[in-house]
Amino acid sequence: MSTIAVSGSRSGIGAATLALLRERGHRTLGIDIADADITADLSLPEGRASAVAAVLERCDGTLDGLVLCAGLGPVAKPHSKIVAVNYFGAVALLDGLRAALQRGASPAAVVVSSISSVQTPWEQNPIARALEAGDEAQAVAALAAAGEHAGQVAYAGSKNALTVAVRRRAAEWGQAGVRLNTVAPGIVETPLLQAGLADPLYGPAISQFTAPLGRRARPAEIAATIEFLLGPGASYVHGAQLFVDGGVDAASRPTQF
Repeated sequence: MSTIAVSGSRSGIGAATLALLRERGHRTLGIDIADADITADLSLPEGRASAVAAVLERCDGTLDGLVLCAGLGPVAKPHSKIVAVNYFGAVALLDGLRAALQRGASPAAVVVSSISSVQTPWEQNPIARALEAGDEAQAVAALAAAGEHAGQVAYAGSKNALTVAVRRRAAEWGQAGVRLNTVAPGIVETPLLQAGLADPLYGPAISQFTAPLGRRARPAEIAATIEFLLGPGASYVHGAQLFVDGGVDAASRPTQF
């Protein structure tokens, strides 16, 4: 029986992934700010450290899979919390649990990114260098200069930097025998989406956005893709970003891939 840790397990994609993995017979360790096997605030350094320590204790230092779903959308306040959870929280768990994954059976990690990660290229990402350098203060200063759209800058910028962080780790993780990939969902029916729809600044644009398939994704559909990437069917998939967006990326960037 594989042991798999899932952050953001309380709702949305994380909850759907946790349920699917349990249904398949895996032992799961859910991580969230409340109502989870392991409670931790990933927006804080001490919360990240406590999450890593708790996972290591619960799995006896050996982990077979890791799924990082915890994240905040552009309407979250303060905006600094978006980059704290989406980027620093995810990277801390990745790096803190890699050694445990190396001791696992056919280990793999999947990080939930977003189609927004490619809509703000690395070279144009105003917070990219600060995030990569681990400088939260500098990232917050850059967000302060973004005006009313600071939330979207924080969200898209953090997801772009997170995808880059995963790709930069691909060589080292591959040599260590641990597969590492990202999924990039489009619009998914989650509490994060509902918060965006209710926001006066972002709501109208979100409500008018339609994927080529003509509907929004269900969390279970993203969870199924995550399960695939964790399993033997994806044994040679490594360092990749898999779009699960109903065709949005192909429609918006048909010549870029």
